[in-house]
Amino acid sequence: MPSPNPLPSIALEKALQLFNLSRPFTQEALTQLYEEARRTWYPSRYAGLTNNPGKYMEMYKKGEAKTKEIQAAYQLLLDYLDTQEKT
Repeated sequence: MPSPNPLPSIALEKALQLFNLSRPFTQEALTQLYEEARRTWYPSRYAGLTNNPGKYMEMYKKGEAKTKEIQAAYQLLLDYLDTQEKT
C-alpha cells in the first residue's frame, strides 16, 4: 500500500508551475531554475530601472513578494524530492 503524500498536491502543482517543471525532475534541474528565478526577481535589481521612487518601491515590493514565493516553492519541491527518495 503506497504511503500518502504528506505534501498538499495543489501546492505541489503550483510550485511545479512556478518553475515550469513536470515530474519526474532532478534536484540539479530544480536548483538551476531556482537560481535563474532568484536572479530575475531579486528586489534590488530594480534600482537602476527607474528614477521614480514610488515606482521603484512598487517593483521592489513585488520582487520581494515573488522572491518569498520562489523560496517557499523551492523548499516544497526539495521536501518532495526528499520524500520520493525515502520511498
